[in-house]
Amino acid sequence: MNHAYVVGQITIKDPQKWATCRDQVPATLQPWGGELVFRGKQRAVFAGANPHADIVVIRFPSLAAADDRFNSGAYQALIALREQAADVLLTSYET
Repeated sequence: MNHAYVVGQITIKDPQKWATCRDQVPATLQPWGGELVFRGKQRAVFAGANPHADIVVIRFPSLAAADDRFNSGAYQALIALREQAADVLLTSYET
């Protein structure tokens, strides 16, 4: 079975708002089988340039599940807060 991964590269602008947003994310994952793989802080760039200091990786059982979660009312309701809290580049990948 192929999995889908959503990768968020993040630059936090407002730590309090980011914490509020981040705390609400798990509830938006469960209905679509999403699971947090890891969160981390950049320690080095070995090639190229990456302006984002933080990263999150979330695994879904399929691309459809990742897409459905992104388009869900629960996740869409968080976008305004997310945009106030951080600059986020979201990408999806299929294995």
